[in-house]
Amino acid sequence: MSNDVNTVFKKYPKRAILGLWLMAGQAFLYNAIFFTYALILGKFYGVPADQIGLYIFPFAIGNFFGPLLLGKLFDTLGKKTMISLTYILSGGLLPFTGYLFYLGVLSALTQTIAWVIIFFFASAGASSAYLTVSEVFPLEIRAMAIAVFYAIGTGIGGVMAPSVFGALIGSGLPINLFYGYLLGAGLMAVAGVVELFYGVNAERKSLEEVARPLTEVEEIRE
Repeated sequence: MSNDVNTVFKKYPKRAILGLWLMAGQAFLYNAIFFTYALILGKFYGVPADQIGLYIFPFAIGNFFGPLLLGKLFDTLGKKTMISLTYILSGGLLPFTGYLFYLGVLSALTQTIAWVIIFFFASAGASSAYLTVSEVFPLEIRAMAIAVFYAIGTGIGGVMAPSVFGALIGSGLPINLFYGYLLGAGLMAVAGVVELFYGVNAERKSLEEVARPLTEVEEIRE
């Protein structure tokens, strides 16, 4: 296991950095919003607890139609281009939404619509990012690489994001939540830029073309 991890970071440092940023960025964004939306709707918009569950349906719609409608573009325009675009776009929309929230011009409905739009693009990028991480490493270490980057991304997004945003919401100050949105947006935007520079054009290619098996590489060296 440790040898495989060393192989990932020593032989494929750029792809390792790419995997870390893609997983961490999307995990932080998703968990920051999805696991705190009930607190935001209840505390800042006064939505009754028994009605908050109704707002989860639009999230599902955005997550479903994002990959469905944008999926073909990842093959026609290229994964590298589309992942960068969707990550940067969702990262750009988040602080804009946060600023409108800070100004107090959003309602529970318009806040949810804004989140749906963000998730529409973010879900498409995240779906392709998961495939990218599974494609850019050789067969022998592919499963381990996915597990490592998923674990790190979950640690950053699943643990840090709800804790940070929970504290920001608890402060009761919209400006603090806006700062949290800026943090999430920054992670997504940086991940999009990293994809732009370190991304691999894997569309319409076999997995062996994208990342040759380690055994094959060793045989060639011999």
